[in-house]
Amino acid sequence: MSQSANVDAGGVGTPSQRRQRPQSPADRPVTSPRRRGRPATDDSEDKRAAILAAARVAFAERGYDGASVRAIAAAAGVDPALVHHYFGTKEHLFVETMQLPIDPAVVVPQILAGPADELGERVIGFFLSVWSNDEARAPFLTLIRSAMTHEHAATMLRQFIARELLRPIAAAVGGAEDAELRAALVGSHLIGVAMLRYVVRIEPLASASHDEIVAHVAPTIQRYLAPGIDARGG
Repeated sequence: MSQSANVDAGGVGTPSQRRQRPQSPADRPVTSPRRRGRPATDDSEDKRAAILAAARVAFAERGYDGASVRAIAAAAGVDPALVHHYFGTKEHLFVETMQLPIDPAVVVPQILAGPADELGERVIGFFLSVWSNDEARAPFLTLIRSAMTHEHAATMLRQFIARELLRPIAAAVGGAEDAELRAALVGSHLIGVAMLRYVVRIEPLASASHDEIVAHVAPTIQRYLAPGIDARGG
């Protein structure tokens, strides 16, 4: 066999030829150019996951009010500024931690938009729309069920719904005076409806239509949130 027969299609040659022949640029392995910007070992996702894990523990142990961004950052081993960078506010972090389908920064302005005498309808209508979606309802029902036996879950649910969602609405429409009490009353009403309709499934509430529930509940929600502003048709 001729020497040329020992040369492969790439012109590499025999092992002895490769040892003797200097390596040319064409023989060198092709490498991708180094990318500028973020390092190749980008650990942003790991840090984000660590923050979420720390937040779940903090919210579970200390409730929404007691869990501080600084403490969560310390538990995750990151700077508090990084928590704000990834999640913005503590409310947003709570939403992502609990996988709740409600962001107060978005929902509150939407509920406040519109005629004041229809506020009760918009509040109960919004919550019914959330509870009617199986995927969106799941985290709320988890918290509601947990709240039956675990004080931390009850605290999180109470503080998030009453303080972050309903108190700003009550204060904006009916004034800041006793807004917290009025928001708590609305929260108790809404959670009660959810518990009896979706968990305990008491009839005829469990099978009542969306419109039927709105018609019965909206006037009471209206009275709590906006005293002095009668519900439409009231």
